[in-house]
Amino acid sequence: MNKIKLMSHLVAGYPTDELSFTAARALVDGDADILEIQLPFSDPSADGPAIQTACTKVLQRGYRTADGLAFIERLHKEFPQVKIYLMSYGSLIYTPGVENFCKRAAAAGVTGMIIPDLPFDHDEGLTKACRANGMENIPVAAPSMSKERLSKLAHEGFPYIYAALRTGITGTNTAIEQSTLDFLKSVGEGGSKIYGGFGISSGEQSRALADNVEAIVAGSVFVRLISENQNDSDALYKAVRAKAQELTNQY
Repeated sequence: MNKIKLMSHLVAGYPTDELSFTAARALVDGDADILEIQLPFSDPSADGPAIQTACTKVLQRGYRTADGLAFIERLHKEFPQVKIYLMSYGSLIYTPGVENFCKRAAAAGVTGMIIPDLPFDHDEGLTKACRANGMENIPVAAPSMSKERLSKLAHEGFPYIYAALRTGITGTNTAIEQSTLDFLKSVGEGGSKIYGGFGISSGEQSRALADNVEAIVAGSVFVRLISENQNDSDALYKAVRAKAQELTNQY
């Protein structure tokens, strides 16, 4: 019997820093292996309605990158055994300088960066800056990529690749079909470990993926649970923990 590894996605500061921290604790207690923390951004290209709405509400409070990094630092101090990956978009990384941003992220406890709109072969120096600061850049592979480009990414030597299981935005349900598994095989043919996500919300889906990925990735399902339970921190904790346990159940 094997536990399914889970990378769980949270929007930093949603709906408040304290409730976001409660959700993170629930994820850790529910056996999540990695906390993927998104810095709120105004114009996301890959996020569905649940995450877009969460980002908008946090930004309306005047939340800044420094606040997100402080939140990550608090998580790292509380849960030093859990990997923390930072997810964001290129402009937030590029504007303060890629090297400068990576130094700040690493100091906060980040070990991996997921920046979907900085492609692996035009990443503005992100991979180099990550490695210089003890982190890994985790590029994103999508089914819409040509076979040639996907093969190039697969053989580029990245320790980890994030495989988006379908085109489009996050949040809507994803069917795990043979074509999905074939895509994952292509992404991993160079030896990289694969994180697979986009529309994962049930134990049935995670079990269907488990043998083909290093970890499953789930985000919108947790953001929706947080939204539904934001007026009751105990209910929020229980709902998020239960869903994490469902997704990591042994198979």
